[in-house]
Formats: sequence, C-alpha cells, structure tokens
Amino acid sequence: MADALISSTIQVTLETAVSLASDRIGLLVGFKKDVASMTHSLGFIKDVLADAEERQNQSRGVQRWLKCLEEVAYDAQNVLDELYYESLRHQVESRNRPKLKVFSFSNINLAFRWRMASKVRDVKLKLKEINQEANGLGLVSRLVMTAALPAAPAVGDIGIRQTDSVLVPIIGRADDESNILKILLSPSEKVVSVLPIFGMGGLGKTTLAKSIYNNQQIDGQFEKKLWVCVSKKVPVVELFKLMLVQLMKRKVEVDDRNVIVEDIQNQLGGKRYLLVLDDVWDDNRALWDNFFTTLKGLNPTNGSWCLVTTRLGPVAHSVSRVLGMMENEPYPLGKLPDDHCWLIVKEKVVGGEEEPDELKAIKKRIIKRCNGLPLAASVIGGLLSLKRKEEWPSILENRLSSLSAGGDGVMEILKLSFDCLPSPAVKKCFAYCSMFPKDTEMERDMLIELWMAEGFLHAGLENKTMEEIGEYYLEILLQSSLLEEIRDAWGRYYKMHDMVHDVAKSIMSKSTKVINSEIGSEDNGNQVRCLVIDSFGEGTINLIESRSNLLHTLFLSRGSLSDDMLMKLKNLHVLNLSGVEYENLPISIGKLIHLRYINFGGSRSETLPESVCKLYNLQTLRLWNSDVKHLPKGTPNLISLRHLHFYTPATEFQMPLEMGRLTCLQTLRFFNVGREKGRQIGELGNLKNLKGELEIRNLKLVKDREGAEEAKLSEKANLFRLCLEWARDREGDNYNDEDVLDGLQPHPNLEELVICDFMGDQFPRWLMELPTTTTLPESATTLPKLARLKFNWCHRCRELLPLQNFTSLKELEIRRCDGLTNLPGDMLHSCTSLQKLWVTYCDNLISFPLDLQQTPALLELGLTCCPKLKTSMTPKGFGFLTGLRELAIGPFSDDGDDHENSSIYNEFDWSGLTSSSSSSSSALRRLFLIGLPHTESLPPHIQYLTTLTSLTLRDFGGIKALPDWFGNFAALEELHLRGFKELGHLPSEDAMRSLTKLKCLDVYGSPLLKERCTPESSGPDSQWSKVSHIQDLDIS
Repeated sequence: MADALISSTIQVTLETAVSLASDRIGLLVGFKKDVASMTHSLGFIKDVLADAEERQNQSRGVQRWLKCLEEVAYDAQNVLDELYYESLRHQVESRNRPKLKVFSFSNINLAFRWRMASKVRDVKLKLKEINQEANGLGLVSRLVMTAALPAAPAVGDIGIRQTDSVLVPIIGRADDESNILKILLSPSEKVVSVLPIFGMGGLGKTTLAKSIYNNQQIDGQFEKKLWVCVSKKVPVVELFKLMLVQLMKRKVEVDDRNVIVEDIQNQLGGKRYLLVLDDVWDDNRALWDNFFTTLKGLNPTNGSWCLVTTRLGPVAHSVSRVLGMMENEPYPLGKLPDDHCWLIVKEKVVGGEEEPDELKAIKKRIIKRCNGLPLAASVIGGLLSLKRKEEWPSILENRLSSLSAGGDGVMEILKLSFDCLPSPAVKKCFAYCSMFPKDTEMERDMLIELWMAEGFLHAGLENKTMEEIGEYYLEILLQSSLLEEIRDAWGRYYKMHDMVHDVAKSIMSKSTKVINSEIGSEDNGNQVRCLVIDSFGEGTINLIESRSNLLHTLFLSRGSLSDDMLMKLKNLHVLNLSGVEYENLPISIGKLIHLRYINFGGSRSETLPESVCKLYNLQTLRLWNSDVKHLPKGTPNLISLRHLHFYTPATEFQMPLEMGRLTCLQTLRFFNVGREKGRQIGELGNLKNLKGELEIRNLKLVKDREGAEEAKLSEKANLFRLCLEWARDREGDNYNDEDVLDGLQPHPNLEELVICDFMGDQFPRWLMELPTTTTLPESATTLPKLARLKFNWCHRCRELLPLQNFTSLKELEIRRCDGLTNLPGDMLHSCTSLQKLWVTYCDNLISFPLDLQQTPALLELGLTCCPKLKTSMTPKGFGFLTGLRELAIGPFSDDGDDHENSSIYNEFDWSGLTSSSSSSSSALRRLFLIGLPHTESLPPHIQYLTTLTSLTLRDFGGIKALPDWFGNFAALEELHLRGFKELGHLPSEDAMRSLTKLKCLDVYGSPLLKERCTPESSGPDSQWSKVSHIQDLDIS
C-alpha cells in the first residue's frame, strides 16, 4: 500500500538537509567538495520526486525506492546536523575562551574528523545508488506546478480570515437543538436519564451537543456540567476516571474504582448535573448497566441527564435501553438541507461578501458532493478558499466527482483536502497533530515549537521566522477546516474533528506508534520514528531499543528512562516528558546532540542536569508547572534556544550568569535583576528578539537611567506585555525610581504595562505627558497600542496627570497607591475606548470626580476600599454608560460622622443608574457594594436595579433583616452576603419566592441566620422555608 505522506516526508527532510549544508558550508573546511556534491545529488532527487510520487501506486519498485530514499534522506540530515552541531559547539567554546582560533576542522580531534569523513562518504555513495536506481526505474525530472502557498501576510497583518471562541449559532440545527432542549429541561422523576444522539460521521453531532451544552437554559437547569470525550472503547472504571478528570480539572493518578467513585460523589452529591459522553463506540449493554447503576447510586437528586453522541445505531440503542429505562428513543440526526450546506460553503469561501459568478456556476455540483453533511460542506469550502477561482471547476470535475457518497465520502473529501494542501511542510504539520489523542486541545505555541523541532518550518516564506511560518501554516489548516480554533483567557488552542483525526492518524500510521494499555507494544515492523507511550512495560523497553536509531520523537507520560536507554536515542529531536511527574532527567541527555525540544513540565524534580547545557541545537525548553528551583549555570551556552518556558514568582531567584548570550531567545517570562556583572539589567539589551510577555523584577538594583537604558526596551518591538517591579518594604527614602523608569521606555507596540512598587513621586514624560497635537515631532514617543495599564503599590506617587493619546486604552487599574489624594476629573478625557476601570485600596484618596461622559465605552467600574473618598467627589454621569455591566463601589466617607445608616451613599450618582430613561439601568448585571461594620440599612436606590443577575453585599454589619423589596430582583441568579453580623431575617417568603431565577445564595459571617436556615429550625424566626428550594445554598 502506498504511503500518503512519504513524498512530503522526503521533501521536507531533503530541504532541511540542504538548509543545514547551506548554513555552515563555508565553515566546513575539508568537507566543502563532499557537501557540495551531496547537495547537488539531493537537488536531483528532489526533481524526480514528483514523478515517483505519482507512480508509487502502480509500481512496487517505486514504493521500495521511496522507502530507501526516505532512510538515506534522514541519514543525510543526521550527518549534516552532526557537523552543524560541531560548529555550534566550537562557537560556544570560542565565546567562552576567546583565544581559540577561527573555526575549522583542524581544531577538531582527528578521530571525529575521520568518523565524519566516513559518514559523509557513506551518504554520498547511497545517494549515488539512489540516483542510479531512479534512472533504472525510468523516473524523470518534471516541471511540476506545485500548489503555491497563498501570499503570506505582512508582519502584523492577517492574510486569512480568523476565527474566535465565541459560540456561533450552528447552521440548520435550530429545530434539533430546540427538540433536545425540550427533553432535557422537562421535569423528570428519575435520578439520571439518558438521551443518545446518533448519525453518520460529519453530521455535526458534537457541534450540536456543544451548542446545547453551552445554552443558557442548560446553565439554569443544571448545577454541574461535564464534557467527556470517550472516542474509543474503554473499561467502565476508565469512564469514571474521565468524569473525575473533568470535575477536578487535573490529571487523576488513582486507579481504584471505589476511590474514584467516592471522589465523584463528593463533587456531584446533591446536585443536578448534565453529563455529555461524546463519540461513544461501545455497545456493550453490561458495561452501560454497570455504569448507570453506579451513577444512580451517587446522587439522590432527581433530574440529571446524560447526553450521548455516537455514529453507531447499536450503541444508541444499547445506551437508551440501559436499566430498562427506554423513556426516550435515540435521537437520529438527519442530513442538512441543501440550502444550509450552501451557506456553510459560501461562508468558508467568501465570508460575508457576494458570491462570485465562478462560485455560482458550480453551486449544484458542490451541493451534491456535500450530501447533506456539514463537515463535508466546511471542508469543501475550505479547499476552494485556498485555490484560485480558475482551478475550481477542475477540482470538482477531476477530484470530487469520483468520490462516493455517505460517511466514506466524507473521509475521501478529507483525504482530498489533505492532498491539496499547498506544500509538503503543511502536510507534515497536519499529520503530526495525530500524535495527540482525540479531542486534545493543542496549545498554539507548543504546536509550532514541535513542528519547528521536527524541521517542518525551514522553507517556503521569505523574511519570516520559523514561528511566523508556523502561525501561517496554522491559518491554512484552519481555513481548510482541518483544525478548529479555541480561544480563552489563557491562549489559543487547536482541535481536530474526530474524523479529521482518523485521517491524520492513518496518514501517520507508517511512522508513528502509540502504546497504551489497550494497544500494547508489539512490534509491527513499521519504520517508527515517532513513539507515544502511555503504558510502560518490558515490551515498551524492547521496542524503544529496537527503534533507537530511528526515533525522532518520544512522548512519554508513564514509566522512566534510564541513562543507558536515553543514550541509545541518539537521533532524537523531540523529548516530551510532561506527564512523568517524578522523573529526573538523566545526565546522558547531554549526548543527544540533535535534540531541539524538551518538555519537562509538571515535573517534581527540583534540578536539571548541567549536561542539558551541551544541547547546542536545543530550541525549546518547557518547564511550566515544574518544581525546578534553579536553572543550570551553563544555560547561556544553549546558543540556539528560542523559547524558555519557565516561571517562578520568587524575587530571590538568581538568573544564570550572562543570559544575554542567548541571542536567539524569544520567550523569557521574567528576568530578576542581580547585583553582580552578568546578572544586571544590561543582559536584556542583547536579547533583541524577545516577544510576548516579560516581567523585570528587583529594579531597585538598577543604579540610574543610563543603567536602565541598557535593557534597550524601546527596541523590543515584539513585546506586548511588560511588568516592571521594584521591591516592597524598602528601607530609607532616597530612591532613584523616577530616573530608572525614565530609562525603561518601551517600544510603541506595547499593549500592556504594569508598574509595581514604584517609589517615585511622579511618572515619566513618556507615560504621562505626551503631546496632544495630531502632528507629533519625530522625537516624541507614544504608546498608541497600549490597551491595559496598571499601577500597583506605588505609594509615593502624589498625582496622576491626565492620560494623553491613550485612545486604545481598554483597561486601567490603580491599586494600593496610598500617596494619591486626588485624581483629576479629566484624567481619562482621551480614553474613549476604556472598558474597565478599577481604583481600589488607595487609603488616602479623597477625590475622583470623573466625568463619565468621557468614557462612554465603560463596561466595568470598580471604586472600592478607599475609605477617605468622599461620596460627593465620586464619578458622575452614569446615564452616559449605556453598556455598563458591572459596578463595584464603597465604602465611602462623607462630611458627617453618621455611619449608622446608608447616608454614605446619599450623594452617589444613583440617578444615572436608576433612571427609567437611562439605558445603563437595563445594562447593569453585577453589583458589588461594600458598607461599614455598623451600617444599619442598605441604600434604597438599589431596589430599582431590577436587571441584576448577581448582587454581592459586604460589611453591612448593623442590618438585622433584609427588606422585602428584594423581591424586585426578578433576574437575580446569585446573592452573596458577607459580614452581616446581626442578620437574622431574610425578606418575606413571598419576596424570596419572587426570585424565580435565584440559583445561588451564599452567606458568610451571619451566625444567627445560619442557625435559622436549617431543616431543624422551627418557630416564627425560622428562615428555612424561604431558602430550602435554592439549588446552591451555603450559609455559614
């Protein structure tokens, strides 16, 4: 059987080899002719590769030739990479010992020169044989019009339409969603009920289930939600384990069923829940009886549901008949109507633009090929979007017209989409994603770093870094519908549809082996270069040893690697040990000279061996969530390191000496300034490629502005977040912070700036006093892209001047700045995009008369814990905030001494919030109000904020009963009360029953109310009948 990926593998490997030769050929004294000859042979082979790829299905001889070529290509890459490593080693040693001569192989020991000469000759001979065999097979060089990469976007631009994580309404499934919601929301007398959704692959079962799962009505009905992707047949204990992982949000190590079930019971006890089991394949009735019998015993509360998605009718029927329930027939998902399929295709090809005539001309044929399957429509649309209009008819006529209908047709469309990807490198990147289990959310940066380590990102786009090429390849795969993007507060992630994963896995099957408890570790004779191990035994060790020379990639989440075993993996490029918590890195890791990627995240080991620093090819070192306390002294010798994923909050952590030598470094989350040479802030000056986020700590050790300027922050165009920290609780009062901050001026591209523990009286001109004219002089620097600005613990700052030219600013936070007494009312007059404003714990702030008309886009406002702030000097103009969603205020001071009631809020601008003509009153959803320990009543104005969904009240210590107007809060879902020391009565029972949407009542610090809100309480003061119906009740 032909290998769908072998041609791409060979071409990418050859390009990597040629790239290595080109990079160092001028330095390879004594090897120039051999390497030049090798490069020439590689070029000839590339020319005939297209002919071989086309003929491999008709000729076993060509298939064998391609397999031999693949091995020789890897050999060539390894030999050239070994020479490249040696040149890097000499470069490091020359830097450490400047007296060494300029690099040539005369500096290298004779044994190494002899060995390398022998290896180069061997590869040359093999390439000669390969060329001769190509002639014998009649392979010819042909001019191939390869699918060109779409024009690459300029830096900062997006060439392909992007997606986001917002849940888009799915096309054509409104009736199905409504029908299923009606079932799930109907009253049920059963502890748990089951509803299977079934239909062929590509119909959108998972997409529909996701839409239901994220529906607001579901959130109102169920207190807990669990999404479990099953994707294969698993034992019942594994199902419970998958549930527990979702509940605990972390890896579960325990395998004992009793312990797992008990933990699930602790999480679900007394709660109504929705469990989604996605992509189920097992129709074993006994397994499902076992599973649901246990589920029923976990929780006495009625009304929980399990939604199951499956391609298989027998699975749907087995699940629906479990325990003899059968109150709901399996829900069959039908095909989409033609017009809905066309909408999906059109959205992919042209977005919201008008259909071109070329697309209209092939509409009927496209719809026929979609066959009512949304996945097919999406993939066909993605395929067309990457091709020129002139190519569309030929794709339909020559490629799509011969495909079969139904589920097999979808798989064929997916394979066609893979075939039409615009370069071998993109194909390799796609197939590589199958290394991860189904339903895995793959982090963007991690994926790109892995592709880079494998050599997939070397060619194709001029003037682009490998990371930029990786980002572009991701966009191509997104547009092709071969990947889905997910965005959240922590970053961007990518997933594969399970059928897409099946295609990628089949493509990689020749070179990848996955070992787990189900599959086992038998040797299937494949040329395994990628090994994923989730179950470790004797067979695994034997397989590793038998494939030691071939392995490029090793993912290990169970077991351990000995020194001897690791040394045998001499051609390894990627080592992922992120799941092995208690494993130390063997010292022999320093022998793996080809290694480019190490993931040691989650490890409990506190040290890394010093030998790691001999990995001169290493590009990525991941230590997230590890217990590593120190980086090795030789870290600056990692001359190729681009990404150091390591973070510790400890300000006493010492950076390795001379980090400035890591001139390729792009990712560095923090830098702790030290006193001695080699740890001073000037080390950052040489790190010109830093990007993303950077925290600079211990700035108290920087002497002056000139010293700060050595960091060259103004030249770092790719940093988007910068945090500058001095030190808390410093002795004396002779500080140079103003000078230092003046020298830390960032690049105009900066998007977020955080300043902590700054002890200057005022901030520098580059931040606070920028020109306001539209024509800025060339020397003036602004921060036109700054979106988030935070001042924390800046106690000596006496004033903040109006922020000039911050038209992009969306978030401003001022926290614990005790030196501030007044903030000017026009401080934010240019911040028309501001959405979030927090001023909190500023103990001496008296006045902040902000004119809210200047900040019309504000969504969230917090003005809390500023005890001297006068109510009359708080912001005015809430009526102009048409989109305000969240408000947190108090406590305030007033001119009198009466704090026994709510008078501290009398002069607050309630009118703008509560006016019936004000649109802000209908927008506000969350209110957080802080009183004083002896306050005896609530501000009556809040009773008119009837659109609130969340209300938090704190420190109204004198209140004994809540007023009945609480019944006005018809939309309220959450009520949190803190520090109501005297509270003994809730609103009347009628008022409480009016809160029909209230799901959560959380009370802390009210001992009398706690006593009266128990089932055992009785008498006229009992409050139990008012709260017994609330789902999430916690009174303590």
